[in-house]
Amino acid sequence: MKRLKHVVIYTDGACLGNPGPGGYGVVLLYRGNRKELSGGYRKTTNNRMELMAAIVGLKALKEKCKVTLYSDSAYLVKAIAEEWAKRWRKNNWRRNKKKRALNPDLWEELLQLSDTHQVEFKWVKGHARSAENNRCDELALEAAQQPSLSVDQEYDGRE
Repeated sequence: MKRLKHVVIYTDGACLGNPGPGGYGVVLLYRGNRKELSGGYRKTTNNRMELMAAIVGLKALKEKCKVTLYSDSAYLVKAIAEEWAKRWRKNNWRRNKKKRALNPDLWEELLQLSDTHQVEFKWVKGHARSAENNRCDELALEAAQQPSLSVDQEYDGRE
């Protein structure tokens, strides 16, 4: 059996206002190689950008990998680690009888990507000593401030 490559991914999302212009930043590390990714949307939320960062990082992988994914989003890490997102999906994207789960489009994509790879999600304290997390924050903020941002189709049409 072929041994999987172990890739480390750092992710972060940012939003200038919530909702407002937002961006994500991703740093992928593998055997001394480094790749940085970022992008932004004209109207979105911070949580959507946290999810988008994880999705973009996992989508960048060209084959099945073992992944350690670091995020400063407790929302993201807890929803995966404690299987909230799987429960929401099983309950037709409902958190309970009264409340719908937010961001089902992104959760669905993230769950599918997580099934494709062997992913361990780890929480890292934001704006602390993690140089890679801080770099992701810089990338996300820079992306959110670009002049021509993409449209977050699932979010921008709401309200």
